[in-house]
Amino acid sequence: MAGNARKWWRSNKSKVNQQQQAPSQTLLDKNLAHTEEMLRSLYTNCSDIVFRSFLIFGSTPALLIYIDGLANIEEVDARVLAPLMVGRGNNEMSTNDFLQKAIPVSKWQEINTLEACVESISCGFPVLLIDQQESAISIGLPKWEKRAVEEPVAEGVVRGPREGFTESISVNTSLLRRLIKTPALKMERKQIGGFTKTYIIVAYIEGLAEPSLVAEVNSRLDRIVIDGILESGYIEEMIEDQPSSPFPQILSTERPDVVCGNLLEGRIAIIVDGTPFVLIAPTTLFSLLQSSEDYYQRSIASTAIRWLRYFFTVISFVLPSLYVALITYHHEMVPTSLLISMASSREAVPFPALVEAMIMEVTFEALREAGVRLPKQVGAAVSIVGALVIGQAAVQAGLVSAPMVIVVAITGIASFMIPHYIAGISIRLLRFPMMLLAGTLGLLGIMLGIIVAVVHLCALRSLGVPYLSPVGPLKVQELKDTLVRAPWWMMDTRPNLTGEPNKYRQAPGMKPGPSNGGESS
Repeated sequence: MAGNARKWWRSNKSKVNQQQQAPSQTLLDKNLAHTEEMLRSLYTNCSDIVFRSFLIFGSTPALLIYIDGLANIEEVDARVLAPLMVGRGNNEMSTNDFLQKAIPVSKWQEINTLEACVESISCGFPVLLIDQQESAISIGLPKWEKRAVEEPVAEGVVRGPREGFTESISVNTSLLRRLIKTPALKMERKQIGGFTKTYIIVAYIEGLAEPSLVAEVNSRLDRIVIDGILESGYIEEMIEDQPSSPFPQILSTERPDVVCGNLLEGRIAIIVDGTPFVLIAPTTLFSLLQSSEDYYQRSIASTAIRWLRYFFTVISFVLPSLYVALITYHHEMVPTSLLISMASSREAVPFPALVEAMIMEVTFEALREAGVRLPKQVGAAVSIVGALVIGQAAVQAGLVSAPMVIVVAITGIASFMIPHYIAGISIRLLRFPMMLLAGTLGLLGIMLGIIVAVVHLCALRSLGVPYLSPVGPLKVQELKDTLVRAPWWMMDTRPNLTGEPNKYRQAPGMKPGPSNGGESS
């Protein structure tokens, strides 16, 4: 199958490359009729493309092309057609100089190729073609329906900003610019996709991001040749270090404050047009277990919640397999009274503990997925009521034991504490092989699974940065924002990702007190 795929790629590589670069670089013709004919041939059977022919000042033939629904028709009528059709010409000025004064728009550009015309039209910019002119004018009057800025549903906070990214790349970049007001914030634009021609922006702060890291991200993006990019997940899978790993190596978020916080630490953001999810690289395992609210609450509370989150992440990973191992192989490790109670509850259950755990875990995951896909008004009710009804009915029917229902419920609650959805999916997937190891080898199997997972995490990289950093390799200075959340006046250095272009983020001696914060009474 791999050989057939390689043969297909060799035979179709030129076609994909042509799609990536189509249409070819064709200069515009001075003959307006010829140019119109070429554009109409490209837009055959495209009913939403509008070709509006008119005369400039009643004498010069012109053609305005735009997409119905992407261009601002009211502004086109008022700022383009009206001044050119009813105004007066000036024989002493060139056509382009006069148009700059006649068309009152802030954004417009001269273009001289057929490719540039198609790109402008596809982006919602009306294109003005004039007879006997070698260039056209792309007019910045786009307008399309877009969602308002709202709070992200999957990343809600008690304290913190309520803004979230939208599907518009211009809105997303403006949200970042509003928070980071410096020209050092660089945004490099790329275009990927033979048909979709999706705009992608690589954002970083010059002087904080390591230049080699920026070059590596650009290199990985430049080698992508594909017919379309519809979501940032396409990019994520094509630039990560180890695609076969169950752990996400690139962080995705809908929150501008999360992106800005990572930019200030020297990381790189990848913004994709058409999706509210922005990619952040490189990332680590501990970044996936941290919430943006950790940095807005007081350090003591944030540290306590962070440790609680770490503990329940481990519970979510090993609790079902630990229960299966104890019930199946290691009865002597369970207190006698508890063992008798568990044995009596399992007396009528016809399945071994492993099958029982698999049934309950699969059922719980199905209910969770159903709750996500159903409408918001009924999704939560279906999840909660379904879990209660099915769990109680299964216990009464003797299919599963009551302790197993409790274990699965605790595991599910623990998995909800993981702040990032994609990280929670990884833990949920690994839970099943851990249960299989526990059901076949007992505690030895659990230890084997943990060792394999830790070894894999130690070998994992995110754009070359160790996935377990700063714990492995150990960087004591950076543990103040990993195992604990130190007060802001203590976090005077940035994480050391691939270098130290700008190590310090604040001046020394920021600890508040009577001597530093004001005069004592």
